[in-house]
Amino acid sequence: MSQTLSAATLLTVPLAPLAGSLLAGILGTAFGGNRIGRAASHGATILGVLVAFILSALTLQSVLGGAHFNQTIYEWMTVGNLKMEVGFLIDSLTATMMCVVTFVSLMVHIYTIGYMAEDDGYNRFFSYISLFTFSMLMLVMSNNFLQLFFGWEAVGLVSYLLIGFWYKRETAVFANMKAFLVNRVGDFGFILGIGLIAAFAGTLNYSEVFAKSGELAAMGFPGTDWMLITVICIGLFVGAMGKSAQFPLHVWLPDSMEGPTPISALIHAATMVTAGIFMVARMSPLFELSDTALNFILIIGAITALFMGFLGIIQNDIKRVVAYSTLSQLGYMTVALGASAYSVAVFHLMTHAFFKALLFLAAGSVIIGMHHNQDIRWMGGVRKYMPITWITFLLGSLALIGTPFFSGFYSKDAIIEAVHASTLPAAGFAHFAVLAGVFVTAFYSFRLYFLVFHGKERFDQNPDAHHDDHGHGHGHDEKPHESPWVVWLPLVLLAIPSVVIGAMTLMPMLFGDFFKGVIHVDAARHPAMAELAEKIHGWAAMGVHGFVTAPFWLALAGVVAAFYMYMINPALPAAIKHMFQPVYTVLDNKYYMDWFNENVIARGARLLGTGLWQGGDRALIDGALVNGSWKLVGWVSGIVRRLQSGYLYHYALVMILGIFVLMTYFVWLNK
Repeated sequence: MSQTLSAATLLTVPLAPLAGSLLAGILGTAFGGNRIGRAASHGATILGVLVAFILSALTLQSVLGGAHFNQTIYEWMTVGNLKMEVGFLIDSLTATMMCVVTFVSLMVHIYTIGYMAEDDGYNRFFSYISLFTFSMLMLVMSNNFLQLFFGWEAVGLVSYLLIGFWYKRETAVFANMKAFLVNRVGDFGFILGIGLIAAFAGTLNYSEVFAKSGELAAMGFPGTDWMLITVICIGLFVGAMGKSAQFPLHVWLPDSMEGPTPISALIHAATMVTAGIFMVARMSPLFELSDTALNFILIIGAITALFMGFLGIIQNDIKRVVAYSTLSQLGYMTVALGASAYSVAVFHLMTHAFFKALLFLAAGSVIIGMHHNQDIRWMGGVRKYMPITWITFLLGSLALIGTPFFSGFYSKDAIIEAVHASTLPAAGFAHFAVLAGVFVTAFYSFRLYFLVFHGKERFDQNPDAHHDDHGHGHGHDEKPHESPWVVWLPLVLLAIPSVVIGAMTLMPMLFGDFFKGVIHVDAARHPAMAELAEKIHGWAAMGVHGFVTAPFWLALAGVVAAFYMYMINPALPAAIKHMFQPVYTVLDNKYYMDWFNENVIARGARLLGTGLWQGGDRALIDGALVNGSWKLVGWVSGIVRRLQSGYLYHYALVMILGIFVLMTYFVWLNK
């Protein structure tokens, strides 16, 4: 590809997955008459994503060579001075996201051939995941807030379809509705932020808004003492809280595990949940102008990183443990954003995408091999039956806990150092949270690893008859087995970057010119990145030094604690649970957030709705305005009707009385 990026080529990147989605979704389902079979459906969608990945990789290569693209592709309408258009902004941040999204999506597409082989909705599922890829690409490639919002809502809609893919199951329907409603709460703040930008900047184009950021920073929010830029940034971040599952809008993500496992890797590891992180990094010229917003981001991220990790400790569903891990790692990325270490947040986004997609897909491979059992209490000793799944899962776990020289180590340690260097008031709490989270992450990760792959075989003792996400039952005497090659091949391909991508990209992404002119940091006010540059002198030196740092020893302590409690002394966890039963109850009820949402917010909303319906709609509108108006007209009509009797002597009497009244009136005036 030349150094000049072609609009037609860039347009092909999102449209190729869209074309595959339409083919599989229309011609491969009953909607279009089932004209093509399974092979054609998955072939069309995989080809579309493969084309998108190849073009994305070539685009990244061109961007590294100095290419840049920021143009309008299609102008939809103009309202006054406000232009609504479709356009692409291609720089290093966009190109990185394009490669991550398309590569992970390609792995998920291949994996799905084996995982969904027995499902009746095979073609429909391929259509959905390809449509999701299109939506995510439109989001990350946009150069304006209108297109960003379109992609933002599109990924939310497709995630609703995917989470509720098995729509005949009540839990799946509840989960996708929960995800949809919670994201609407976040999106309300998001659209308010965009609306304020449109109102006060007079444009939706990124470059034009950034050019006016100084003017926005000087304005106050009408009627308050707040700065306008703070309100805008908090509004935008509330949208990120919903999409990237930050406390307290995190409640939808664990329940989204009701969907098939491939979407857990695609949506909840590498793409949709990282949209909020990407958006804040893209908006760094705005967020740098509000320390209030950055402090808010730090606090929310710190709470999510630590307290969601605690919940992962008590989970027994293999997918939910990984889901709470995702929540915690998203908190780490958010903390990096709050410390103005935007490039570190994107760096962790990239490394996390690979090893978390690997862990989700490996969890799905275990589910297949265990005949659709998801409860880790009834596993054990799986290593000898599933060697490829075992080694890839181990590599992903080592990357997740930040083992030196693995990809997660470089990004995670960089976040901890950046927060430590931050001068914001909330940085102290955030640093404690991310540091404590290292131990918690290592503990629940290797609790999962040891219970699944080591120890005594327990899969023949499951009292629930191996209930799974497909709803199938299986006998108790079946041994685990390695998954087919279409399942384990993506695991191997994801394991490679999970190990090496961090060392390869550390220096250029964090301290080179990779994000120059894309991510903006006020180094005088927010010195985190400047201090990082003084401490980090290459991947090798950082890896060696990592063995003597506090995060490494905390991670090691977590692994050792998990090994002792679940391999050496398995009676200890039950004793601790009994000793700290109140704490366990709080964790088991997920801090009562679901209870609060259902019994306070939902019931309060229903009570308010009932009051408005009874008092406002029925009593005021229907009763007073609608029914009251016709009753008043009827009453007046009844009186007036009596004056129109049709008898001449009645009219004569009225005339005489009228003359008498007038005469009396004039006589009274002349006195």
